[in-house]
Amino acid sequence: MNSATVPEPRTAAALAARRHKTEAALQRVHDAITRIRCEKAQVSIAAVARRADISRTFLYDNPAARSAVATAIAEVGDHRTRMLADQDDEREATWRERALNAEDALKAAHAEILAQRTRIGELLGQIRDLRAEWTEEAIQRITTENTTLKQRVRQLTADNRTLDERLKAARSNLRFQDRHVADLEACLSDLTGQDSR
Repeated sequence: MNSATVPEPRTAAALAARRHKTEAALQRVHDAITRIRCEKAQVSIAAVARRADISRTFLYDNPAARSAVATAIAEVGDHRTRMLADQDDEREATWRERALNAEDALKAAHAEILAQRTRIGELLGQIRDLRAEWTEEAIQRITTENTTLKQRVRQLTADNRTLDERLKAARSNLRFQDRHVADLEACLSDLTGQDSR
């Protein structure tokens, strides 16, 4: 059909109908985005098109619709990035605290082992110096105490080894978390760079 043969009122009516249809579709797009956000679902072109009962072509071709969807996706991405960063901060703080606790326990174990070894050395020196003067009962008591102290040293050494392994594991986890945070910061800067375009 030729535009010259179409009467003016019909053209105006067709344009008005088309404008009304476009406005209705835009309103459905905004409503769909609002519903998706309320449901905390993933905002995407496909999801908005499906919920608004419109074609993806409309979302790509209409600047207002494209802008609304892009803004919603960016806001959800920013929120998700902030949420992930907060979770990573919490995990990192937990691992850092565990590493510090393990270091403190390791220092305490080293100090206890040193004190026990010093005490054992003193007792052995007393045994050598006073062996002739001691009764059989005193020698038996000191030997028992010496055995107990040696067992305590073995236990503390094993505890020390366990704490050392925990400290290594905590440090390894902390390094992993640091790398993960760096990756998230890189993703965040990429997303920020894309948003600025």
